[in-house]
Amino acid sequence: MTKKKNVSFSWAFKEFIWPRRKYLSIGLILIIIRSLVGLITPYASKILIDDVVPNKDMDLLVNLLIVVCGALVIQATTSFALTRLLSVEAQHMISILRVKVANKLLKLPIHFFDDNKSGGLVSRVMNDVEGVRNLVGTGFVQLIGGSLTAIGAFVILITINPWMTLFVLLPISVFALVALKAFGYIRPIFRVRGKINAEVTGRLTETLNGVRVIKAFNAEEQESKTFEKGVEKLFLNIKKSLTANAFIQSSATLLLGLASAGIMGIGGYFMAGGTLTAGDFLAFIGVLGFMILPIIQMGNIGSQLTEALAGLDRTQELMEMEEEDNPLVRTEVINELKGEIEFKDVVFSYETNKEVLHGINFSASAGSVTALVGSSGSGKSTIAGLVATFLSPNQGKVLLDGIDLDTVNLASYRQHLGVVLQDDFLFEGTIRENILFPRPNATEEQLLEAVKGAYVDEFTDRFEDGLDTVIGERGVKLSGGQKQRISIARALLADPKIIILDEATSNLDTESETFIQKSLDVLMKNRTTFVIAHRLSTIRQADQILVIEEGNIKESGKHEELLEAKGRYYELYTYQSRI
Repeated sequence: MTKKKNVSFSWAFKEFIWPRRKYLSIGLILIIIRSLVGLITPYASKILIDDVVPNKDMDLLVNLLIVVCGALVIQATTSFALTRLLSVEAQHMISILRVKVANKLLKLPIHFFDDNKSGGLVSRVMNDVEGVRNLVGTGFVQLIGGSLTAIGAFVILITINPWMTLFVLLPISVFALVALKAFGYIRPIFRVRGKINAEVTGRLTETLNGVRVIKAFNAEEQESKTFEKGVEKLFLNIKKSLTANAFIQSSATLLLGLASAGIMGIGGYFMAGGTLTAGDFLAFIGVLGFMILPIIQMGNIGSQLTEALAGLDRTQELMEMEEEDNPLVRTEVINELKGEIEFKDVVFSYETNKEVLHGINFSASAGSVTALVGSSGSGKSTIAGLVATFLSPNQGKVLLDGIDLDTVNLASYRQHLGVVLQDDFLFEGTIRENILFPRPNATEEQLLEAVKGAYVDEFTDRFEDGLDTVIGERGVKLSGGQKQRISIARALLADPKIIILDEATSNLDTESETFIQKSLDVLMKNRTTFVIAHRLSTIRQADQILVIEEGNIKESGKHEELLEAKGRYYELYTYQSRI
């Protein structure tokens, strides 16, 4: 994968901020109102010191208190409205983006998932998009609103005393330079953190899924140490960013503290000379807070925006990946499907210069059964993966009814495809929900037909809740044979034209295999079927048997023909017969 550039703020603005300009504009207006109303308190302090106290004007004092209390109510109301409006919109944006990223993930090719841990991908969906709240939420608006407030306060400060104002600008300018440098240093740290967090989450997910293996081999301590190393790596990354943030904060404290000390000295000098009243000095200090506070907030907001952009770096990288069902390439839509499959000089490799299949040629007529046999790692599952369009040939073509499968719209093809894997996946929920997975709107009659066809009722009738029995994560509460029968019932309900059975009877005891073999006969009837089987006794009736060895078809023919040839198939069959 090529290294992606950092996303620009202009891209983030166009993608997330501009479409929500209505909400953000209202938020900006609320911040300006809150800031303007906030200026009332410093001026009220000036009037109190310069007018009310010397003249003992109680009526002015009462009016002053009414105005100040009104200003406080307006401030509180605008603060609530601001947070309520933008925080909710930010969470709404996060929800939308999570759905977009999850949808994109499901459209990526199988090899992407082979190369990435599921837990890490979950982290990318749930965590990387979180930073958007700092763009769409109060963060960005506070950055703009704070800048306007600081500029307005600066103008007012100049009218009170230009010399004190100019003195304040020096430390503020130094702080701005320090903050900019720090944000440039922090962004790569945040991006690496997303990657580390995905790795740690992925490993933890893997550990929890494999808890039975861990306990069986007494490997709890070993797994804890592995997780601890990941957490330590994450901690060191966080420590870097915390150090940078601490430096920004301490710089702000020092520089702005020096500014305050200088103002105290300059203000004292002007008050002693009679050119600055005590009320003016108090008002200057109050308004100065309106200029300094946004600048300090900008440091925090800048850090948040940097983290947000780092998360968006990884999100954009994912969103720009090429989908497996590329509409520009896969233009052929399948409406009517016969089910004839042909391999023409197919070459495939998972890694460069390491071919798994070498020039495979064969055809499977519509409604026929093709069995793939051979040693482990010979390429049987790769051939099945090519038929299922989980993989694409490096050279050659896989043809469906004479059409190159690489040009076929995947959605239109896969609606005619049924797959039963060696370790088929069951979702957490009930048996009913798992069987209905390919056709959620199937009738009860269609469901029961699939249940009986796969002999699922043979064991569900013994369960108290029948088909509504909850099976646990990955069907952990069921036996291997029971899970396999549910998988076959699911395929029966899908009613596909092309079936792939990858070691479909491997997890079954003798009794279950008898049931399953009957249901498979129903499933394969009038459907183009590819069977991968180690138990050669289950494929005697296949229309053709392909013996795959080291990525080549060594033999092909029917069961009796291959036995008579006394080649590799004969060796495999007679070996199994003796066991």
